[in-house]
Amino acid sequence: MMARALSVFAAIVATVLPAHAEPPCKGTPAGSSVVTAVRDGRTLVLADGREIRLAGIEAPPDGAALRALIAGHSVRLERVADDRYGRVVAFAAAGDSVELLQVALVKAGWARVAARTGSRACSEFLLAAERAARADRLGLWADPNFAPLSSQNLTKLAAELGQFALVEGQVLSVRESGATIYVNFGRRWTRDLAVTIPKREARNFTAAGVEPKMLERRRIRVRGIVERRSGPVIDVTVPEQIELID
Repeated sequence: MMARALSVFAAIVATVLPAHAEPPCKGTPAGSSVVTAVRDGRTLVLADGREIRLAGIEAPPDGAALRALIAGHSVRLERVADDRYGRVVAFAAAGDSVELLQVALVKAGWARVAARTGSRACSEFLLAAERAARADRLGLWADPNFAPLSSQNLTKLAAELGQFALVEGQVLSVRESGATIYVNFGRRWTRDLAVTIPKREARNFTAAGVEPKMLERRRIRVRGIVERRSGPVIDVTVPEQIELID
């Protein structure tokens, strides 16, 4: 199934690349180079020795979709940062295309939007593409196992510990303790999922239309790393990590 989907993706790469609208995802121009290897779904090795980590997305280890996009092209880079492994975190475009590799992968359903992209405008742009791909069941979204997790499925949440995940569910309560706001999906904090928001960031969430106190009884989608403390937790520091579903 995946092989067939990737062959279709490769066939339409030419129509994906020449986009007319430039996305609001920016970095500092960092030149261009030929790609010599694709390490995984979001990591490139360049002829000039740099290793590039694509900013703003999460992708599965198989780099087949990324290889299809960059085949026969050099890449142009806009650097965002360097990570602790010495890789350049960047937005990248293939050849003369205006469309970022990140956008092409998300549009085709072969990547998800990361918890942080660098700006709200960039997140909104990429999230719109992700929602469209999910609605059309493109790429990985065609696999039911790739769908956002239910906040009530504690077994699957446990299996995702330490991993990036999308989780959906209805918020039961919102509580404050010390410097933290807890968005709770269940009554038992030692078992049920909670989302944590630093209280100092509450004003930014309110300005973005996701005021923490108003999330109670709302159905939301949250993205981030699933961790375990007393129970499963996703730390949320920017409003873009939370989407209102209804």
